[in-house]
Amino acid sequence: MTYNKPSAGKSERNPSAGSAAFAKRIAKWTAGKNQADTPVPGLTLHRWPHPTEPTSYMLAPSICLIGQGRKRLFLGDNAYVYDASQFLITSVDLPVVSQIIEATKGAPYLGLTLELDLKGIARMMLERERPPQKQPVNRGGIAVSEVSPPLLNAIERLIDLLESPEDIPALAPLLMQEISYRLLIGEQGPRLYQLISAESHSYRIARAIDWLKDNFDKPLRVGDLAYRAGLSSSAFHNHFRALTAMSPLQYQKKMRLNEARRLMFTEHLGASDAAFEVGYESPTQFSREYSRMFGAPPARDIQNLIQETAR
Repeated sequence: MTYNKPSAGKSERNPSAGSAAFAKRIAKWTAGKNQADTPVPGLTLHRWPHPTEPTSYMLAPSICLIGQGRKRLFLGDNAYVYDASQFLITSVDLPVVSQIIEATKGAPYLGLTLELDLKGIARMMLERERPPQKQPVNRGGIAVSEVSPPLLNAIERLIDLLESPEDIPALAPLLMQEISYRLLIGEQGPRLYQLISAESHSYRIARAIDWLKDNFDKPLRVGDLAYRAGLSSSAFHNHFRALTAMSPLQYQKKMRLNEARRLMFTEHLGASDAAFEVGYESPTQFSREYSRMFGAPPARDIQNLIQETAR
């Protein structure tokens, strides 16, 4: 297991600096609930009064910030730990496992997820005179960085739009543009440039992942997917694993199982129906792989999930 943390700096000396007002904003809109979907596109707020068990789900390209508490996220064999002084960024859709590791009833975990506007970032990138000279520290699809005051301020103003919903259609896009700009000029800017540059391997793998998202219920022929990406099979495998920390077949399996879980939890499908819906031909194989991934058979896992979200 590899643990990834940001480099030492100001945030490690004072992790709570600047986070109290941010946490207060999240607490206001999450009172009495674990998750609050907001009218701001892509913005979800979270509150948990206790540490959680590891939970698997698909995480879209996003930035995740914490106002209070601490969280650990796993991608393959890599673990990322972050707190109120840092943000986590994902540049492609990834099957992750997350766990809140610091939260109490008196000091609940308070955080948010904000989906990235990749098309807007691409437009902004094209308008900039030159790309950053630095290369990403690693080619993975996840990274943790220190939150800068300007980035935090822009996100706080985005949350403040919840006070005046009538302003959201006009002002949220402008704030998303500012947030995108702050990311592009920050430490993770090179990662975003690599993802959006049509000549980069990251861009080709991201487009292959887009195809998988639309076709995950179909049989996967890795050679065909490599051809779509314009890479040899071996190069495709290497670059896919570098970005996602897993093979294409492992990625497809996790995507299928996460979608089946969503279908059973939100649309109340039975296990067999959900299995066939996501491409499994054998309910027995589905149940076995589901239990291995989520730690319990489908019916029991969904019941546990219902009980957990009802707390």
